[in-house]
Amino acid sequence: MIVLKTNGEIKAMQEAGKIAAGALRAAGEAVEPGVSTETVNRIAEEYIRKHGAIPTFKGYSGFPAASCISINDEVIHGIPSKNRIIQPGDIVSIDTGATFKGYVGDNAATFAAGEISPEAQRLCDTTRESLYEGIKMAVAGGRLGDIGSTIQRYCEERGFSVVREYTGHGVGRVMHEDPSVPNYGTPGRGVRLLPGMTIAIEPMINQGVAGIRQLPDGWTVKTKDGKLSAHFEHTVAITSNGPIILTMV
Repeated sequence: MIVLKTNGEIKAMQEAGKIAAGALRAAGEAVEPGVSTETVNRIAEEYIRKHGAIPTFKGYSGFPAASCISINDEVIHGIPSKNRIIQPGDIVSIDTGATFKGYVGDNAATFAAGEISPEAQRLCDTTRESLYEGIKMAVAGGRLGDIGSTIQRYCEERGFSVVREYTGHGVGRVMHEDPSVPNYGTPGRGVRLLPGMTIAIEPMINQGVAGIRQLPDGWTVKTKDGKLSAHFEHTVAITSNGPIILTMV
């Protein structure tokens, strides 16, 4: 069931989103060669708790950390570790969320560890840009397929592929609400977009094939061909006056 939010609830979600965005920015600033992913995760968690919120991810379905930190060919759900050291030229995707006054903010971005290859930079740029292209389509009266098809077309026209097995989702009092928000689709198809809907739009884009595989840890998802993947996400409210990005500092 899709839960429509009041203007007051959207403002509350904006407070949670601001904390999540601040934690993501702080964690991203820590991405440097020689730093462990555990350290990056600790920075995100400390930021969230300092601002009076709860790390949404920690304990969610048993996940052990406040952030998912995925490097290079890891698409999503990488588990932070003191033994996982960021290397020069890595791209590091951080996904984190904050629960504040009962509402969730969820966001992600991919960061460069020092100088990265032109191919990696183009992947990151395209993924980030596709997110904002998708957000433009998050308008009342439209369809979910308008968002997904826009992201898909933008990325595939540039030679990249869209992960199918994982999608964006509704967000509210819990991290995952209805509806699912695919990063692919057909314009004019899918659920009608209504004022009060709050959704996480999160393109997960691969350098090579769209196929993925899950590691034995039950969480980490990698590209099937070992090529790079990037991930960007915002929580967005659909209003009669257009989309509002809730996860902004």
